[in-house]
Amino acid sequence: MDRVKFTAMKDGDKADYDFLTEHEVAYTKGTADRLLEALVDLDKGLSGYQVTRLGHSLQTATRAEHDGADTDWIVAALLHDIGDIYAPYNHDEYAAAVLRPFVREQVAWVVEKHGDFQMIYYGEHVGANPEKRQAYAGHAYFDDCAQFCERWDQSSFDPAYDTLPLSHFADRVREIFAREPYDPAVIRTGARELLTSG
Repeated sequence: MDRVKFTAMKDGDKADYDFLTEHEVAYTKGTADRLLEALVDLDKGLSGYQVTRLGHSLQTATRAEHDGADTDWIVAALLHDIGDIYAPYNHDEYAAAVLRPFVREQVAWVVEKHGDFQMIYYGEHVGANPEKRQAYAGHAYFDDCAQFCERWDQSSFDPAYDTLPLSHFADRVREIFAREPYDPAVIRTGARELLTSG
């Protein structure tokens, strides 16, 4: 069989869906490399900053690594803005959706909410609420998101910073996306890991 027999999903049989499952599982093995390619595409997006969107992503991940962050945090820092060119109005939710099956709940939550937390730095200048993050006050991961934004995200627009190249992070991205999706031992609901080793 080189393709399914059906033209409407309800007409498929077990052989069709076994065939599709085999192909879909094989396709998922390339997710990390597709994401690495998508990161390069960030350089095609709108900019105006002193670094490109890819440069910002690399610098954020570099800062995380220099702080002694674990692999979940480093890859999340690298991919936190992956949605900028695909979902400009909810880029943070987009990135979190990509990461959520493969990283700690804590990390996915921080990526999902970082856009609201970043408002503290510029909201007043664009007519938005700079205190938007207060909607999450008391959340277990509130301080993690505030620290993610302060230490890594908002400060990663410096063209003079010694930023590591994408190739440096490629194996970490592949490691994350080779994990079993939604593995409870990875997701660790409610668990917290420090962003820094110090």
